[in-house]
Amino acid sequence: MDEPTRPNRVGPGKLYQLEELLQEVQQHRQQNHKIVFTNGCFDILHTGHTNLLSFAKEQGDVLVVAINSDNSVRELKGPSRPILKQEDRAGLLSALEPVDYVVIFDEPTPIELIKAITPEVLVKGSDWSGAVVGQDWVESRGGKVVLMPLVEGRSTTGIINRVIERHANNSGKA
Repeated sequence: MDEPTRPNRVGPGKLYQLEELLQEVQQHRQQNHKIVFTNGCFDILHTGHTNLLSFAKEQGDVLVVAINSDNSVRELKGPSRPILKQEDRAGLLSALEPVDYVVIFDEPTPIELIKAITPEVLVKGSDWSGAVVGQDWVESRGGKVVLMPLVEGRSTTGIINRVIERHANNSGKA
């Protein structure tokens, strides 16, 4: 299947503003491509994230990844987060093969993005069971929600806590 022509990008090659993204999604729909959507902070990229993205891509043809803006992450996770700025997180995600498009959102949830894109498949980790933002919207339009089993012991918060603990244990040592 032919891919739509992508305009020259400034910055990470897969990062789009919503208006551009909607045009791309429309082109894919005209080619009967199944649009898959997932979202998250993706603050410190780890195996749980990459597994989720690969799993999500397997659910359809085109993967759109929405990431929380720096302001949104601070609202959700507290003033010490994010560790990586939104541009860096977008760049890392753009470098991953399963990811076709990246979009940044500033709200606490991606519901407005989900309504605008109306993906055929919405993917989240199984820890969101029963609380997937946009599930009602997607299912009411004939789409489905797919939950991926979590990779145990893989979380950004866990990584941060291990770094803090190791730093505390090693401080004062010569």
